[in-house]
Amino acid sequence: MNTLRAKYADEIQAILAKYPPEHKRSAVMPLLYLAQREAGYVTVQAMAEIAEILEISITDVASIVGFYTLYYDQPHGRYHIQVCTDLPCALRGAEDFLKALCQALGVEVGQVTPDGLFVIEEVKCIGACHRAPVFQVQGDGEIVFHENQTLETALAVIEALRQKAQQEKEGTA
Repeated sequence: MNTLRAKYADEIQAILAKYPPEHKRSAVMPLLYLAQREAGYVTVQAMAEIAEILEISITDVASIVGFYTLYYDQPHGRYHIQVCTDLPCALRGAEDFLKALCQALGVEVGQVTPDGLFVIEEVKCIGACHRAPVFQVQGDGEIVFHENQTLETALAVIEALRQKAQQEKEGTA
């Protein structure tokens, strides 16, 4: 049974309706995002279900997951902090920013923080080279972009997310 289709039938139908039937494979990215929203990453089962929905191979689906940095095939923290270190950003201090951020959180790139909330990733080009250092946070079904960052402003963003998670855990949000 296709659990994605069963759980999200209306959303899947709305996504598929945006594409001509002969090009429904173009819906792969929105469907991957839907699957990732469900589990925090795209499971092998979800890839198989998306392949079934779109009538393409699971290899086609997995290649999209592997190519794009916004999709994960392994469990990650609740919030994915993606820091751009492409050359223009590196020239504006992105590598030092990334190192300082990792040090402040006590993790290496790709590791999840002990509280399970954050993972820091190094990515290439998120489209704001002139406003580096930049990072985006993917979590809670949205992507939030942060430009012209310092370690202090980035840590304030992280602390606000940590407080939000704590309030939700305590039922006060």
